[in-house]
Amino acid sequence: MKTTVKNLDIYGSAPLEWARAVKELEDTSGHRTCWLATTDPNGRAHIAGVGALWVDDKVYLTSGPRARKSRNLAAEPRCALSVTLGDMDLVVEGTASKVTDEATVAELAERYAAQGWPAHAEGSVITAEYSAPSAGPAPWDLYALVPETAYGVATAEPYGATRWRFG
Repeated sequence: MKTTVKNLDIYGSAPLEWARAVKELEDTSGHRTCWLATTDPNGRAHIAGVGALWVDDKVYLTSGPRARKSRNLAAEPRCALSVTLGDMDLVVEGTASKVTDEATVAELAERYAAQGWPAHAEGSVITAEYSAPSAGPAPWDLYALVPETAYGVATAEPYGATRWRFG
């Protein structure tokens, strides 16, 4: 992934390495809460917790077709995801689209199941016995958020603040 880096730190710290953020995004061993920000058609912000996975330079997440975040993404696919990682607070901005490729949906369902959510693919959707109450009833669509810009602020040494642009 081609990356342009801008150091946002005002205290003299070096720019953060994107590889540091990726290493944390790929680590699914602990619990973390991700927040997806979408925009209603009237311009009002909507933020919802989501279970997100970083795979192949994309953020994947699920949402029920009637959920507000799904309706918002259908009308305006630009969105942002924020997460506190082990040593960095991160915001990823980009464009999300529904994933309909059955092989990709199956792969991501397996990755979710490996983390303890008993998800499985049924064609181009994901289903399970349960999900977060905010997800709505099964089945759930899979979305891929392709990053355009990310912002990181380190919460442990080496400290710093950085903006990355991708593409």
